[in-house]
Amino acid sequence: MTEQDGESSAEMKELAAEIDQVGARAARTVELGRRGFTISLFVFVLLIGQILPWVGGVVGWEVLVGHGGGVPQLFAATSTAFGVFASALTLATRRWWLSWVCAAGGWFASVDGLLAIWSQQSSHASGATGGGPGIGMIVAWIATICLAVQWMRTAFSRS
Repeated sequence: MTEQDGESSAEMKELAAEIDQVGARAARTVELGRRGFTISLFVFVLLIGQILPWVGGVVGWEVLVGHGGGVPQLFAATSTAFGVFASALTLATRRWWLSWVCAAGGWFASVDGLLAIWSQQSSHASGATGGGPGIGMIVAWIATICLAVQWMRTAFSRS
């Protein structure tokens, strides 16, 4: 074995280690492509829903801080946590496991949204706040469902 063969072998081992490192990094991330833009748009729509009326004359961000009832507040909290903050974090870091968090959390928030809308439609019986869901709650619920679908497709896109 010559000196040149030894250097070549060391270079090959270094190159193989670098390739393995790049492969491990790629396995932890998800490529969003056009879907990332779509998710960003739905996050924006969800934010718009937060400034529209949810319960009576109470807007979404006020429901988030405690006005308007418990079930709508739970939906406001979960849709903001998973739909806005977790989505933004996942879009920024592109971590695959965070796309699963957004997918599962998005579906949980979607069910919360359905319950929040239902609670406003049946509030006359219990005397609770609201005479039906506001347009902001409906917009936020639809945006949350769309986000959950997009994140689920993203989470399952990894081969």
